[in-house]
Amino acid sequence: MTDAVPRAVADVPSHDAVADVPSHQVRAVFTEETITVYQAYATRIAAPALAAGTFVDPFKRTRMTWIKPSFLWMMYRCGWATKPDQERVLALDITRAGFEWALSRACLSHHDRTRFASESEWRTALKSSPVRVQWDPERDLGLNPLPHRAIQVGLSGEAVEHYVDDWITAVRDVTPLAHEVHAAVVAGDRAAAEALLPVERPYPLPADLVERVGRS
Repeated sequence: MTDAVPRAVADVPSHDAVADVPSHQVRAVFTEETITVYQAYATRIAAPALAAGTFVDPFKRTRMTWIKPSFLWMMYRCGWATKPDQERVLALDITRAGFEWALSRACLSHHDRTRFASESEWRTALKSSPVRVQWDPERDLGLNPLPHRAIQVGLSGEAVEHYVDDWITAVRDVTPLAHEVHAAVVAGDRAAAEALLPVERPYPLPADLVERVGRS
């Protein structure tokens, strides 16, 4: 496995250039076949996953696992890879077909009155869905909240099985990148920090998935 990840280039706008960013938009590193998501784990889980190219024991398939396309939201969640049991940050390339399968079966983690007539109807859908979608404020380099949001996708049941067995095509350790970006931020070198960030572009969701996950 290579530790290389796509890096920012000169014509990519600042990650903090937020004026024209829709409030709910999936942004990610992606190719024609794959999309990159992030997770953070303790070494006892990350090391076997890196060796196997997917998650293996002691990873627990019975637990909901959250995947995040936003690198900076992952940094916020794991504290630049310093929080207990989140010291190793993994970048996982998964198939776009798998990612979209998950979203097609997702239920929002909050009651959306435009889709569910009542809270009880929403709770029934939430309980039966193997996938949850949550939108949280995107983060800047200082890990401060931005006006627009980043998507998190929670996988459980059959979705976790597909994720581990079918969707993951590559696993990379980007912990050194997390530390390098953080060091540049601490040093006050914003330009250097931005130049290290993975390039996240608007992901072209099919119209039916835009409606399902509540993207604006």
